[in-house]
Amino acid sequence: MRDAVLLGVLLAAIAIGFGLGVRYTARRLRTHTSRSTDLSKEYFVGLNYLLNEQPDEAINTFVNALDINSDTVETHIALGKLFRARGEADKAVSIHQNLLARPALSTSTNEHVQLELARDFVALGVHDRAQRLLQTLLDQSANDTYREEAKRLLIDLLEREKGWLDALDVAQSLFKQQPGMRRPAAHWLCELAQEEIHQASRALARKHLKKALQLDERCVRATLLLADLEMDNGHYTRAIERLDHIPNQDIAHIPTMLPALQRAYERNDDIQGFETHLYRLLGQAPYTSIIITLGELIHHRDGVDCAIERTGEWLREAPSLGGLDYLIDLYHESHRLSGRALPDTRLLLLKHHTNALLEGRPRHRCRRCGFSSDSLAWQCPSCRRWGTIKPITGVDGE
Repeated sequence: MRDAVLLGVLLAAIAIGFGLGVRYTARRLRTHTSRSTDLSKEYFVGLNYLLNEQPDEAINTFVNALDINSDTVETHIALGKLFRARGEADKAVSIHQNLLARPALSTSTNEHVQLELARDFVALGVHDRAQRLLQTLLDQSANDTYREEAKRLLIDLLEREKGWLDALDVAQSLFKQQPGMRRPAAHWLCELAQEEIHQASRALARKHLKKALQLDERCVRATLLLADLEMDNGHYTRAIERLDHIPNQDIAHIPTMLPALQRAYERNDDIQGFETHLYRLLGQAPYTSIIITLGELIHHRDGVDCAIERTGEWLREAPSLGGLDYLIDLYHESHRLSGRALPDTRLLLLKHHTNALLEGRPRHRCRRCGFSSDSLAWQCPSCRRWGTIKPITGVDGE
């Protein structure tokens, strides 16, 4: 991190040196050679600080060396960004506010500085001031680039504030040009739906969820919530039909849907239907969670030895650590039911090793940044992307 900061300051120093050189050349025929010499001295003092790994002193020297004018305003903006990147957003605010106080700035430059100042306020957690700046840009700017950037920043800010409806209003105009905005918008509607469910406004929740699926037909979360609403109303067959869409929406979320699917079939008093459904899912994706759920159904209906036989067959085709751990449990029970007085020490040793390997193992991972956790989150806490955290599947997963 420190090397990156030093590199950034060095680049800024080069820019400042270039700016000073241009200014000096432009004024050579004038009588201000003493001032130019002073600036050059300050520039080399700043470089000396930089080479001695004193970035704070270097930045302050460079700032003091520059008057604010059309030649140096971009350098001031760059220095403000450096301060913000170093976690000193308060200093960035001072630089950017000082720039805005200059009446000679062009409209385009003024809007650029406002965007940077809004970022400073977000970094400081002063969200209300950032929001006012961004809204002003949206209302007044004629520059499409700055307007789009202001929209993205405002949407990000409203997300942080959980202003889901306001975020939807701002994002509405982006859906055609930026289809990727549809996924987060669908999740905002799911957030609204969950709020309505907590307030017992199920009809409005259903409306939000259907709109979420219109925006993003692959929104697994909306389908799960709609299935829960169907079950709450006693419509278990409808819930099953809803859940049956999830493998087509995102096959990686089959482990996510299994508890709801089992609950719907059990409440519908149709365990045979659940088993048939599981075999169909197993053909689509031989995940560990499907194998274990099927193994348990066979275990309770046909006994432990039959469960061992079938589970062993499936695990030969799709080996996994979790499946092996379950199979050891089945063998241990079979050994106990055989009437032997002492447990099989070999099974106990294997169980000890599988438990050690499974302990603390994350069950979900973000497909974008790699963040992992035991529980499912619909927005990644690390990269803040929506719908990128999914169950870990395969040898080490579900």
